[in-house]
Amino acid sequence: MALSIRLSRGGSKKRPYYRIVVADARSPRDGKYLEKIGTYNPLLAKDDEKRIQLDGDRAKHWLGVGAQPTDRVARFLDVAGVKERPARNNPNKGKPGEKATERAEERADKVKAAEEAAAAASAAPAVEETPAEEAPAIDEATSTETASTETAEA
Repeated sequence: MALSIRLSRGGSKKRPYYRIVVADARSPRDGKYLEKIGTYNPLLAKDDEKRIQLDGDRAKHWLGVGAQPTDRVARFLDVAGVKERPARNNPNKGKPGEKATERAEERADKVKAAEEAAAAASAAPAVEETPAEEAPAIDEATSTETASTETAEA
């Protein structure tokens, strides 16, 4: 018989209250259990001592018999110091999915095409503007001549 240490839900609608129980792994969540070893009230503040109440000796006994805790109960047991929970590492958690990467690649291709079109468009008028750039140079030369004549008069 496979045993599990898990939560059994009680309480009313939108007001959950859980028993920490040892039960057969095949039995329903709120069904028959072998022993109640604690309680969990998620509505209380995280620093409240009555939020998680656990009988550590009974939990150690059931772990010794071979009961497997669920993830949530394993966290409670770790906090209580009954059983240390190994740290988990999921390096792929923050990576985008396949569709998102495809959309990002398409977006990058569109941006690259737009930049190339802008570069091609700026290259063509640049050839035409070269005589226009010479004209302001002449204006600057005349403005420096007028500035020098003004200083000479003063």
